[in-house]
Amino acid sequence: MEQRFNFMQTNQEVVKLMRQLEEYKKTTGIDMKLIELIKIRASQINGCAFCLDMHTKDARAMGETEQRIYCLHAWRESPFYLESERIALELTEAVTAISENGVPDELYRRVRHHFDEKQFIDLVTIIITINGWNRLAISSNLLPGDYKPTGK
Repeated sequence: MEQRFNFMQTNQEVVKLMRQLEEYKKTTGIDMKLIELIKIRASQINGCAFCLDMHTKDARAMGETEQRIYCLHAWRESPFYLESERIALELTEAVTAISENGVPDELYRRVRHHFDEKQFIDLVTIIITINGWNRLAISSNLLPGDYKPTGK
């Protein structure tokens, strides 16, 4: 595969806007390791190799375990995740594939059992943001491999 272009260099205004959304996550109070798990799971669903490379490295740099990263694709069958993480991952799947079933009321109620209304919106915003990055990276054939964690 050959990279088509580097959208980060080609359109700085879009990158600036996306980075503002990315910075917002730091203000939410949502656990940073959970945010990385959300990013990895959405990137798995979307098939974004660049973002998978980036966010697995970031998760490891934050102290996330290899076991939890490796089993993320099968989180339902794995005992390594808290109930609140499971709910956030299920929401990630629903929002990432929103055209299939939307976000069912039953899922919303379970999310709200662990997260308040603002946190629900924050989670959805985090999911929207990684889906946006995935779509930019996939559309431009951004190549994985060179990313180095910055110690977020």
